[in-house]
Order: sequence, then C-alpha cells, then structure tokens
Amino acid sequence: VQLQASGGGLVQAGDSLRLSCVASGRSFSAYTVGWFRQAPGKEREFVAAIRWSGNRKFYADSVKGRFTISGDNAKSTVYLQMNSLKPEDTAVYYCAVGAGVIISSIGSNFAYNSWGQGTQVTVSS
Repeated sequence: VQLQASGGGLVQAGDSLRLSCVASGRSFSAYTVGWFRQAPGKEREFVAAIRWSGNRKFYADSVKGRFTISGDNAKSTVYLQMNSLKPEDTAVYYCAVGAGVIISSIGSNFAYNSWGQGTQVTVSS
C-alpha cells in the first residue's frame, strides 16, 4: 500500500486543519490506519487510529476532544480533522497502515507496515 498524506500548513493557535491520507493500490477495509506525528528533537508519537473492522477509533489523550479521525473507504482516504490547534501540535504528521493490528498495539509505530511521506503542520502562538 502506498500512502500520500496532505493538508498540512501554517496556522495560528485555535485554527483548524484537515489532513488527508490517500492509499493507492488497495482499500483500507482490511487495515488499521493511524496518524502519528514527530516534532523536532522528539520521538514519533501516536495521534489517532481508525480500525475499519467495527469502525473503532482511538485517540491520544493529548488530542481527545480536538481531533477527529474518519474515513471514506470508497475513496481510500482517511482524514484527520484537527480543531483548536495548539503550538504543541506542531510536527510532521504521518499516516500509516497496519494489518492485523491488535488493540494493545494501536499506538505503537511497530504495528504499522506502510508509511506515508509526512505533511508539516505548524501552529503559531
């Protein structure tokens, strides 16, 4: 699966952005799709994930109530709607796909097999 992430940009605190992750070559229906982010000098961290089976969604505590993950399987696209953005949300955001991801590993980098190239999100104060 090849992934293409887009939608990043420079915004002010309190603004919103919607990131998109498009898969080519396969639909998402059999996979878990996750969003991760990496700020300069920090490790990549889990943001959100959607598991098509059962339509379950998972969020990091730091984004709960502000970010929403959703998907359109017909378009092979997963979205990350980010509201009330904060400067600490500044990072490169990556989407990733994993097969057979168990719940306890939803937030682990190692559970995902394919990664997109990343899109930069910068939130100014």
